[in-house]
Amino acid sequence: MATFGTLSDRLTATFSALRTKGKLSPADVDGTVREIRRALLDADVALPVVKDFTAAVRERALGDEVNKALNPAQQVVQIVNDELITILGGQQRRLEFAKTPPTVIMLAGLQGAGKTTLAGKLAKWLKADGHTPLLVAADLQRPNAVQQLQVVAEQAGVAVFAPEPGNGVGNPVKVAKDAIKHARDRQHDVVIVDTAGRLGVDAELMKQAADIRKAVDPDEVLFVIDAMIGQDAVATAKAFQDGVDFTGVVLSKLDGDARGGAALSVASITGRPIMFASTGEGLDDFEPFHPDRMASRILDLGDILTLIEQAQKAFDDEDARKTAEKFATDSFTLEDFLAQMQQLKNMGSIKGMLGMLPGARGMREQLDNFDERELVRTEAIIQSMTPAERRVPKLLNGSRRLRIARGSGTTVTEVNSLVTRFEQAAKMMKTVAKGGMPQIPGMGPMPGMGGGGGAATARKAAAKKKGKGASKSGNPAKRAAEEAARAQGLKPGAGAGASGAGFGLGGGAPAGAQPSAEDLATIQKLLGR
Repeated sequence: MATFGTLSDRLTATFSALRTKGKLSPADVDGTVREIRRALLDADVALPVVKDFTAAVRERALGDEVNKALNPAQQVVQIVNDELITILGGQQRRLEFAKTPPTVIMLAGLQGAGKTTLAGKLAKWLKADGHTPLLVAADLQRPNAVQQLQVVAEQAGVAVFAPEPGNGVGNPVKVAKDAIKHARDRQHDVVIVDTAGRLGVDAELMKQAADIRKAVDPDEVLFVIDAMIGQDAVATAKAFQDGVDFTGVVLSKLDGDARGGAALSVASITGRPIMFASTGEGLDDFEPFHPDRMASRILDLGDILTLIEQAQKAFDDEDARKTAEKFATDSFTLEDFLAQMQQLKNMGSIKGMLGMLPGARGMREQLDNFDERELVRTEAIIQSMTPAERRVPKLLNGSRRLRIARGSGTTVTEVNSLVTRFEQAAKMMKTVAKGGMPQIPGMGPMPGMGGGGGAATARKAAAKKKGKGASKSGNPAKRAAEEAARAQGLKPGAGAGASGAGFGLGGGAPAGAQPSAEDLATIQKLLGR
């Protein structure tokens, strides 16, 4: 996610300079705070927020909690993380539902902030949570706003109430009031009212929004703000708070701004929590806003909890168990690989997921160069195979691979690469499923780790070493005799073969411990006769 990219880079660079210091002096703290202030101002964070933030960080950084810390740099990062959580709103705030349905949610904001699309995202999210939302087309001013909401509702799979054609025709207050009765009659437990916006804050916009609020008495009023408007976010948020008031904030287009100043300003300035964030163009690119997780992303500490939640939504527990069994029994096929890849696509943007890993900023170039269309090409290659070829990749000879390449619009080289990667992945996952440590291509076996290819390689090496160390004699006859004795379970140099023992002191061979005809033939072979 591009959001906070610039701010994150500046902050991580600032903290890296502290890691070499065993103790922080007041000058070190002042220099760090100065860099943090510059980074926040460059990110379009409002000046009052920057002043409060840096003052709090400086006070805590000069306190005993850093002076007594074993690692002062990590302690400063923790302080900055805590203060970021504070200005982002502190604790997560959830939607408050009415005791008697329907719960009325009103959306307000400027035109172009993305209210209509966000209404569909919110409705789909609520539907997935077991609710029956109803979208209300109360934006009767913007051209084709009603039609857009109908299209969005159809994509989200939810109902829409649009009695007026819009385009300047109809009374939005009456539409909003009638929608409540319609929702009760049709047993919708949530009503989402999409209101009109303007290109700028004006009295007419505020009056219409205030009239709708008075008419429907919403349980939640969500102020939708474009995350890319920077410093204007503060003035716009204050104007809406004074004119309409709102209970929560929704950040739209959060993925389109590398600075993120609106997110860091609006909650602190208005005192209203950020409740949701829109992180892409798709209806699934929508998530509840967690201040602590967002602060971790800014500081490149990762967001593993959100990643786990996305995986739990996309992957079924029963399917995961069956897949693990297939890995362990070596029955994982390209069909299963295709199903797993399609589930991975359901989690959303691969770049977004990789960006939630700790230290992802260090892979910025690799993430930027990652082509998500590669998954589409891989899917096309597998779907161009017959069911038998997917189940048994060994059937893929040259002519079959040429046919698959032509059918998928790729090259034979890409088909070969996919099959090779699949075989390597299946082998590695089989090793992991059996509790072993896989040997990663291009790397040697992991020392001290049991199981897997590494252990097998170690056993082979030990056997080879043992074989090499069986006899060090340079005399072929003596070496052959020692090998023959060892084959009989005797100590080399014992018995009849002990003629080379020091001073003939070797013990005599037990009765019957004579070389067999097979051993003699082996000796003759070793001697080259």
